[in-house]
Amino acid sequence: MLSRIRNLLGPAPSAPQSAVPDGQRVYAVGDIHGRADLFAVLIEAIEADHRQRGGGESLVVLLGDLVDRGPDSAGVLRLAREWRAARPLRALMGNHEEMFLDAFTKEDVLRHFLRHGGRETVLSYPVDPKVYGEATLPETQAIMRAVVPAEDLAFMQAMEEMIRVGDYLFVHAGIRPGLPLEQQRAGDLRWIRETFTTSTEDLGMTVVYGHTIYDEVELAPSRIGIDTGAYASGQLTALGLEGTERWVIQTSTDGDTITVSQRSLS
Repeated sequence: MLSRIRNLLGPAPSAPQSAVPDGQRVYAVGDIHGRADLFAVLIEAIEADHRQRGGGESLVVLLGDLVDRGPDSAGVLRLAREWRAARPLRALMGNHEEMFLDAFTKEDVLRHFLRHGGRETVLSYPVDPKVYGEATLPETQAIMRAVVPAEDLAFMQAMEEMIRVGDYLFVHAGIRPGLPLEQQRAGDLRWIRETFTTSTEDLGMTVVYGHTIYDEVELAPSRIGIDTGAYASGQLTALGLEGTERWVIQTSTDGDTITVSQRSLS
C-alpha cells in the first residue's frame, strides 16, 4: 500500500543544492602545511580560472594550517600576505597556527608544536640548524621572536574562526553537530574530527573544511572536505563555488614538476 501511495505521489523532492549569492564566486584552499611550491602554482591557477570565468567579484578563503610539516611555512605566509594585498582574501585559523602563536610564550605548547611540524616551520626562517639543534626551549622561543616577521604574526593573529557565504560555511576542522553556530567553540572549529566527519545529521548548510586528510575531495550531503595532505601527498586542493556550481582545482607534484588539474564536482 505504501509503495503504491509513493508511486502516485511521485519521487520525494530533493533538497535544494547549496549556493553562493548571485554575482559572487568563492575559492576555498585546503591545508597548505608549508608547501609554498604547490601554493604558488595554485595561486596562478586560481587567478587564471577567475579570469576565464569572466572576472567579477570573488573571494579566496584559506582554510587554515598554512604552517608546519612542509618545508617552507615562511614562504607560504609571505605568499598569502602578498595575495591578500592583491585581491579579497580571508583566512581561517587552524590548529597549527594556534600552536605556533602559543608556542612563543608557552613552553608546553612549544614542545608539542615542535613535535608536530613546528621544527620545519622554525627552520623555514633564517635559522642555523646547528644553533636550533642545541637550543633549549627558552632559547628556541628567543630565536622565534628574532626571526619571525611581525607581518607573519599579525597575519595569523587576524585569522578568523568561521566564514559564512550563502549556504556555505567555511571552517578549519568542522563544527559540533546540533549546536547553533553562535555556540560553537573555537577548540572544536580548529580541532574536531570524528564527531563531525562521521555525522549524518543535516547541518542546514554545507560545511567546507580541512584538517582531516582524504585521498580525494570528501563530498557528503552536508560537508565537503578538501584537505588532501599536501605536505605528504604532494597534492594541494582548492574548491571553486559559483551559484550552485562546484569545481576542484589541484596542483600536484609529478617528479620535478608541478601539474595543474581541474574537474567539476557533482
